[in-house]
Amino acid sequence: MISSALRPPKLITPQNSREVQAPVAAKIEEPKKKPDCFGVFCLTYDLKAEDETRSWKKLINIAVSGAAGMISNHLLFKLASGEVFGPDQPIALKLLGSERSFQALEGVAMELEDSLFPLLREVSIGIDPYEVFQDAEWALLIGAKPRGPGMERAGLLDINGQIFAEQGKALNAVASRNVKVMVVGNPCNTNALICLKNAPDIPAKNFHALTRLDENRAKCQLALKAGVFYDQVSNMTIWGNHSTTQVPDFLNAKINGLPVKEVIKDTKWLEEEFTEKVQKRGGVLIQKWGRSSAASTAVSIVDAIRSLVTPTPEGDWFSSGVYTAGNPYGIADDIVFSMPCRSKGDGDYELVKDVIFDDYLWSRIKKTEAELLAEKKCVAHLTGEGIAVCDLPGDTMLPGEKAKQYMYVY
Repeated sequence: MISSALRPPKLITPQNSREVQAPVAAKIEEPKKKPDCFGVFCLTYDLKAEDETRSWKKLINIAVSGAAGMISNHLLFKLASGEVFGPDQPIALKLLGSERSFQALEGVAMELEDSLFPLLREVSIGIDPYEVFQDAEWALLIGAKPRGPGMERAGLLDINGQIFAEQGKALNAVASRNVKVMVVGNPCNTNALICLKNAPDIPAKNFHALTRLDENRAKCQLALKAGVFYDQVSNMTIWGNHSTTQVPDFLNAKINGLPVKEVIKDTKWLEEEFTEKVQKRGGVLIQKWGRSSAASTAVSIVDAIRSLVTPTPEGDWFSSGVYTAGNPYGIADDIVFSMPCRSKGDGDYELVKDVIFDDYLWSRIKKTEAELLAEKKCVAHLTGEGIAVCDLPGDTMLPGEKAKQYMYVY
């Protein structure tokens, strides 16, 4: 039977928009039983007993929050098909929903059951992260509350921050000690910071905020301008926050192996039109489509994971929002900031050191850094740093959010 013993995060209602009193740290509860398996996935299989499966790798546990949502509806089937982790990697999907979405979550599990994916060996569903995250080796945190009409930016940071603080505690209590965490729910950079601060037994380096969709959008715009296909664009970095202060870096990017500025000589277009197109792409999509992106977000999650589990091509790199402690660029420590990364394909990464900066790039990096430092102060009560003071530099929460404030924008 699915447990209904939820641990709703305690709401911290600011007395004003400037200051929030830090709560008393909550005790971590004992891990509970695993969530219920679903349908055919309750059966027990011996993968070593059949020729077809004998050579498969050891099964891995993948937890997904917001599993009944639109992004997950695209993502889960990519995971189950082998597209992400490979054709010899069996997986168990551990799906987290809420009381309100639980019936839809059952429907998602039914569709997975009906799809007959050979690599999908277990599916379990639940509404308690302390159950669902048990032994998770990957945690894809997609679920978060959207910004409602009239909601202050500080309010969204607080409400979603509480969700990710609780999920961080649950990961710390029951997940694998080397779990890799991909935070998608917005504001993803600061949510990732909150999550990692509440999971002190998990390496901070294991937490990522999704900025891969921004990178993909930047590659698309450069390819269109240069008249080449997307795969000719490499070394693309998104610096900073997943917001309209993000910095798509055309200085270090390449087209056909050449610096972008040698191929696209229109500096005004690069500094103004290109940058703005990438920053505001999500809002334009909402105006055209009537909702925020889901399929392309799911594709970018796949790309982000594959960049960590396959070796980075020689000389190239990818973008991810990662913890800044000890970074080689001079960016402030103790925030989650999108930076260029390389991986050997073992799930780990290293920051790329051979990048260059000019005054234009650095000034914009400092602007997005200032925004993330302000967000960090606004959630100090959720990271164990005392009193939260919200003095946010402009309303730049999400790319294009003002186009439709009650929806997420990706």
